[in-house]
Amino acid sequence: MDFPLITDWQFYAVSIPAVLLLGLSKSGFGAGFGSLAVPIMALSVTVPQAAAILMPILFVMDMLGLAAYRKEFDRKLLKFLLPMGLLGTVIGTLLFRTLDPRFVAGLVGVFTLLFLAQRVLFPPKADSPPPPRWWGAILTTTSGFTSFVAHAGGPPISAYVLPLKLAPITFAATMSVFFTVMNLSKWAPYAWLGLLDMRNMATSIALLPLAPVGVLAGVRMARRIQPWLFFRLVHIGMFLTGCKLVYDGFIK
Repeated sequence: MDFPLITDWQFYAVSIPAVLLLGLSKSGFGAGFGSLAVPIMALSVTVPQAAAILMPILFVMDMLGLAAYRKEFDRKLLKFLLPMGLLGTVIGTLLFRTLDPRFVAGLVGVFTLLFLAQRVLFPPKADSPPPPRWWGAILTTTSGFTSFVAHAGGPPISAYVLPLKLAPITFAATMSVFFTVMNLSKWAPYAWLGLLDMRNMATSIALLPLAPVGVLAGVRMARRIQPWLFFRLVHIGMFLTGCKLVYDGFIK
């Protein structure tokens, strides 16, 4: 009988930094970096297996994020974002077995880089109006979908929320609550799809002690960092994510 735990050292060599990056993202501080977790882990296991292994870790990180930001999220904005994100979860559930996760990851990467190029080449003016709601609905639904398929929901929703010019702490808190709800909505579909097996769950438990490290570090930085530096680091995270996802989806 095989021991129900991945024991390959190469898996942990890529999974440990992936979990730490995910923790940084779950604090809301490194919103772009979290989407790198599954692609990095996919160097050793399949994308669906990496996504399943991260589920219990995400739950712990989400609870830590909620505890840190329980009073600072934008309630009105979340009332708009959450139904669209949950629609994306439903779409992801229905299409999961028919779509190649690598292709989806590649598309997310392309749109992430296009958004960043637009922000750099044509930066918004101080008096620029917020993005239209219909565009926000599309991006947020896309975020729910890509979050379900590969835990890569950060770039699409950031493309909508960043131009709203929230304070860093409000941005971090709102993203924390949004992805907590998205991740909770994945449990039943993941179980139905057969992804939450004993081997994946045992491996997740082995990685679980790393969960608080990145989250707590990110919370501390989000509370102390200057707004211009905060959003610059978010953009760097999105750039790295976009490049990695494009490489995995269309080049590798």
